[in-house]
Amino acid sequence: DAAAQAARARPPTDAQRYEDCMTLTRRDPATAFDLALNWQDQNGGAAARHCAAVALVNLKQYKPGAERLEKLAQELKNPEDEQLRVGVLAQAGQAWLLAGDTDRAHAVQSAALKLSPHDPELWTDRGQTLATARNYKEAVADFDQAIKIDAERADAFLFRAGARRFLEDLPGARQDIDRALRLKPTDPDALVERGTIRRLTNDDAGARQDWLTVIKAHPDSPAAATANANLEKMDVKQ
Repeated sequence: DAAAQAARARPPTDAQRYEDCMTLTRRDPATAFDLALNWQDQNGGAAARHCAAVALVNLKQYKPGAERLEKLAQELKNPEDEQLRVGVLAQAGQAWLLAGDTDRAHAVQSAALKLSPHDPELWTDRGQTLATARNYKEAVADFDQAIKIDAERADAFLFRAGARRFLEDLPGARQDIDRALRLKPTDPDALVERGTIRRLTNDDAGARQDWLTVIKAHPDSPAAATANANLEKMDVKQ
C-alpha cells in the first residue's frame, strides 16, 4: 500500500542508521568508516563520529581510533550522555592498550571509573592494563574490586590468577584459576593458564593434559598456539 511505500522511501532514523553503522564496523570496518565519514558531513554528530572511531579500531588503526574515541568522550558533556561517555572511555582505554600505550589506557580507564565506580568491567579492563605494564600488585587490587562487585566474573579470576602467578603466589593463582574454570569449564585461556600453573608446581602430566585439551578443542585459536609452544618448551627441557 501507499503508506508502506512511503515508509520505505523515508531515510532511516538516526538511531537505525547508528545501529546499522555499528553492526557494519564488525563485518566490514572499511565500508563502515567511509559511511560514517559521509554521515559526519551530513551532520551525523556524535553517533557518526563514534562509528568512525570504532571502525578505525576494528581496522587495527588503534592509535587514531583511540584518539577519536577520547576526543568524543571529552565532547559528551551533557548529564544525559554520562553512560555513553563511560562506554566511549572504556573503548578508548581498550584501543590505547591495543596501541601499546598503557599510560594513556590507564588514564582514560581511571576517568571512566570516576564516573562509574561500580562497574566490574571497568575494574577488569584497568587491571589488564596494569598487568600489561607489569604492575601486578595494583592489577590484583583492581581484579579484587571487580570480583567484589560481581563474584561470577570468570575473566577477573583468570586475569588475577595470571597476575598472582607473576607475583609468585602460586597457591593464590591456583585458587583463582580453579574458580575461573568452575564458572567457565571449557575456556581455552583459563585451561592454558591452569596448565602453566600446574607446570610451575611440577605437575607436568596435568599441564600436558590441559594444553592438549585446548589444542584439540580450539585448534586455530591463539590459546592453542600458546599451548603448543608450552608443550614444545616442556618436551625440550625433559
